Amino acid sequence: MSTMNAFLDELAWRGLLHQTTSTELAAHLGSGMRTGYAGFDPTADSLTIGNFMGIKLLAHLQRAGHRPIVVCGGGTGLIGDPSGKSAERQLLTRELVEHNLSRQKAIFERFLDFSGPRAALMRNNADWLGAMSFLEMLRDIGKHFSVNQMIARDSVASRLEGREQGISYTEFSYMILQAYDFLHLYRTDKCSIQLGGSDQFGNIVSGIDLVRRVEHGDSFGVTCPLVTTSDGQKIGKTEKGAIWLTAERTSPYRFFQYWLNTADSDAVKFLHWFTFLDADAIGALAHSMAQDPGKREAQKTLAAQMTAMTHGDSELSRAKATSEALFTGDVKSLDAAQVGEIACDLPSSGVSSSALSAGVAIIDFITGTTIAASKREAREFLQNGAVSLNGEKVAVDAIVRSEHALPGGVILLRRGKKAYHAVRVEQ
Repeated sequence: MSTMNAFLDELAWRGLLHQTTSTELAAHLGSGMRTGYAGFDPTADSLTIGNFMGIKLLAHLQRAGHRPIVVCGGGTGLIGDPSGKSAERQLLTRELVEHNLSRQKAIFERFLDFSGPRAALMRNNADWLGAMSFLEMLRDIGKHFSVNQMIARDSVASRLEGREQGISYTEFSYMILQAYDFLHLYRTDKCSIQLGGSDQFGNIVSGIDLVRRVEHGDSFGVTCPLVTTSDGQKIGKTEKGAIWLTAERTSPYRFFQYWLNTADSDAVKFLHWFTFLDADAIGALAHSMAQDPGKREAQKTLAAQMTAMTHGDSELSRAKATSEALFTGDVKSLDAAQVGEIACDLPSSGVSSSALSAGVAIIDFITGTTIAASKREAREFLQNGAVSLNGEKVAVDAIVRSEHALPGGVILLRRGKKAYHAVRVEQ
């Protein structure tokens, strides 16, 4: 791999290089340490695995010998980016934006190195956008923007065509603010590269144009494709909601399970996109999948790599142990937190503690759950030895009692290999 193109080559073989704004970028990167940035909106107190792609672009830039800047949108977050949105965003309060920013900082510190000669920097655009008056923005910056070109941008044009949604002047102005971010960073941090998803290309070009007009300088943009699953779904969106990068919002176990359940058609692609494994390691896993997809080596490696990187080795060990216990049925060894994590991911129902104290016939206990729809079905499954309670097969005449509750007050049922149901003990 040539040093001149180390960053771009890395993105290219991983399938993460969608577009660059100039053929001169490779030479620019090859002539010394450069600084590039990506912006992150503080719309929540965490980031999703969809946001992870922006962090990964910065990490690859740093690994290729350059300096990354994380731009936290304390200012632009008060406005809202119209890109990819079909309707106006709800405006956030200043207090909520500041809270979200403070919680997001720890995420970046896991993936980027904030020490050493290429130390990552963190900037909050509220520091410079908040200091500029409306008149200054119109007079010094707004004069460099053509409304004709702004209207033609995809993020704006799509909203203008939808008469019901439309676009407010507030969101229409977003690209000016993002362009000014680039100009400010160019001036203060010698930042010459902006990174983002392909939906940001228009905003990036606006920033490059502003730098050229005001500072007569050269700047560049790099975008990655918008990552989706093989069936076209947005990455990290599940029936139970988004997959987050913090344990408070998505437990390490659930995070691990998300990657473990990756479809065969996506597994190798995700190894390229999300992990830092080299081409040889990914090639070996691709070969393993082609030879024996049932072993799911690619998914297991993907889940391990992502969970360790995001939550640490100890949480990976716990997630593996929880997952293995669920697979083997040996759930009695789990603690209350692990049982709770499993239960959160399963269909569930409740039983009163008083009913358990008296004892409940197993046929009645499983009837009406996802294990058995009727007493006839329940009896049939039990007679066939298909039902397990906390990992142990139960007979048709068994009685479920209080002592069957696992730590955390949950009883786990299973029919066959994959049909699970959690029964929560309620006071």
